[in-house]
Amino acid sequence: MKQLLIITILLCSTLVMAQTPKGAWKSQEPTGSTSTLIVTDNYMIIASYSVLNKSYERTEGGPFTIQGDQMTYTPEFNPSDTAKVGIPIVYTVTMKDGILTLKYDEAMVWMKIDDGGNSALTGAWKVSDKEGDLKTQLTGTRKAVKLVSGTRFQWIVFDIVEKTFYKTGGGTYTFKNGKYSERIEFLSSDNNRVGTTQIFDSKLDNGVWDYKGTNTAGKPIHEIWEKR
Repeated sequence: MKQLLIITILLCSTLVMAQTPKGAWKSQEPTGSTSTLIVTDNYMIIASYSVLNKSYERTEGGPFTIQGDQMTYTPEFNPSDTAKVGIPIVYTVTMKDGILTLKYDEAMVWMKIDDGGNSALTGAWKVSDKEGDLKTQLTGTRKAVKLVSGTRFQWIVFDIVEKTFYKTGGGTYTFKNGKYSERIEFLSSDNNRVGTTQIFDSKLDNGVWDYKGTNTAGKPIHEIWEKR
């Protein structure tokens, strides 16, 4: 009986470690900047920025797989170090009491913001049709990815073939009664827009997310996204 109990405890521990750390996480840097991590079923994205100083610092992200306590993450973009694009990194993952630790050479420690389960928009999205800004940005091998947790979002435009980063932005959002609202906390192309809010007419139908309106510069936006 004692041996069976030990085996059961070990199995339960393994199941806990094998869970994907879905949702949004944050860490506070010694410099005073904030880093956020959004994790979906198979994609993750990190951004560092300062809302107070209205400054964007860095981002990286890409798909991952997880087995046991081992997460294999392959960056699709990393403008700070393009040599790392396409090179898998294996993290040891632990989660306990709202704290996530990803250990490689050093340990990255994150505090939970949300578990990703409070919104129909939660997941990783790719553009399926576009008008306005994205129409001119997405040519050739460029792509746009948008990750959404229960409370946060981040999108990025990049070229995985050329290992080129174009722009990114993120912050918090709400989605209610056909209105999708984004409050910007960082925007690589225009720090002056930090703190502004964009509101769009939005609908979600069978895994297709359609929203349209105008951005803070007054330009029209109409984007259609589908789950990756």
